[in-house]
Amino acid sequence: MQGNSNIYNPQPQSGNSLQPENELYVLVKECIAESRSAQKKLYDLYAPKAYGVIKRYIYNNEVAAEEILNDSFYKVLTKLAQYSFQGSFEGWIRRIVVNTITDYMRKGITRENNKELLADDAFVNSEPVGKLAHKELLELVHSLPNLQRTVFNLFVVENYAHKEIGELLGINETNSRWYLNDARRRLKEKINFISK
Repeated sequence: MQGNSNIYNPQPQSGNSLQPENELYVLVKECIAESRSAQKKLYDLYAPKAYGVIKRYIYNNEVAAEEILNDSFYKVLTKLAQYSFQGSFEGWIRRIVVNTITDYMRKGITRENNKELLADDAFVNSEPVGKLAHKELLELVHSLPNLQRTVFNLFVVENYAHKEIGELLGINETNSRWYLNDARRRLKEKINFISK
């Protein structure tokens, strides 16, 4: 990985700027200077949460989840000079992780999954899916087909708009809405079945 410590020169901003003595500032600067120990420390600090995000999407394929984690941190380490210290560093990493997940998911989208849908098919029912324990709800979400699960997570958990989801997955907004509606419908059916 090529690094250049001369590139990294964040301008002080009012509000949430970091001072040079800040631990994160120093860690990022050392990572850009290609310090292996700093890169390992950064990985050790942020990889567990990143892996948790990945497992929400790729819960049944350890090899793919680890590949996505490695790809995500490769991107984090190669793009560190672009981090402007505006907003949360963890949020910046999370965005890279989600983009890496959607890149992986987009590769699996087939023509059949990406068929053109009518706007009427994309009506999103916003009824709650019920009150379940967090673990039970995660298990139900994990049981959804890949695209429905991905769109559901991006929309409900990550707060992405359908336009953004469409761009990330290479589908149109109408398809994104349909997959969300289908995910909610499937979840509701499963909840109703469990409740009986």
